[in-house]
Amino acid sequence: MTHIENIKRLFSKNFVESPLLESFEVGKIYLSSGKIVTCDPVLTNDMKPFSTDFPKGEFQVLLHKERESNCVAYAEIVFNDSEIAKWEMAVTEGQNIKDLSGEEVFGYPVESGMGCFMDFETQNLLNTLEVELFEKKGDDFMGIYEEFFHEHFFDEKGAIDQYAFLKPFEDKPGNICAFETGYGEGFYASYIAFDKDKNPVKIITEFIEILVS
Repeated sequence: MTHIENIKRLFSKNFVESPLLESFEVGKIYLSSGKIVTCDPVLTNDMKPFSTDFPKGEFQVLLHKERESNCVAYAEIVFNDSEIAKWEMAVTEGQNIKDLSGEEVFGYPVESGMGCFMDFETQNLLNTLEVELFEKKGDDFMGIYEEFFHEHFFDEKGAIDQYAFLKPFEDKPGNICAFETGYGEGFYASYIAFDKDKNPVKIITEFIEILVS
């Protein structure tokens, strides 16, 4: 079974039927342009958005944890509850599914143990924040993870959560949904569900493949 066939069996309904997964609604992401970026926000600050045009507005994000490990296996944005007609691997400009062979995928690398969903315009805001912090702190600048992300995942007692919603600028609506990625480092693909009119219904990023029997 290929990854996309397994994704189809797990996520084509409005709920997930697997005793191996536990699902949570974690909050809403704001998409200003409808161009979605997935990346390790510490590693890649210039990731291309997916070629698909997604709806604009606020949409529910769900995380699906592997029960045995309590690790995030899948991250999902839901746009509507339309019946799903087709699934496709998410691609960016210049990527062609026909160029892949076997179990090869297009996706993004993770080295920090963290991935995210964000709008392309929010990625630009994050980059602006990083430049402003660097210019302000100079030699004291410790990097965007320490300066921006760390406090949302850790406090003096250690880890506090596996996800967070962060805004680069409080006076702008763009936010980032950041989360732990499976068992940590890796290379992770996303998949888009479409209705019969080719409108996006949901997008899923896979970190741990949970096989459906």
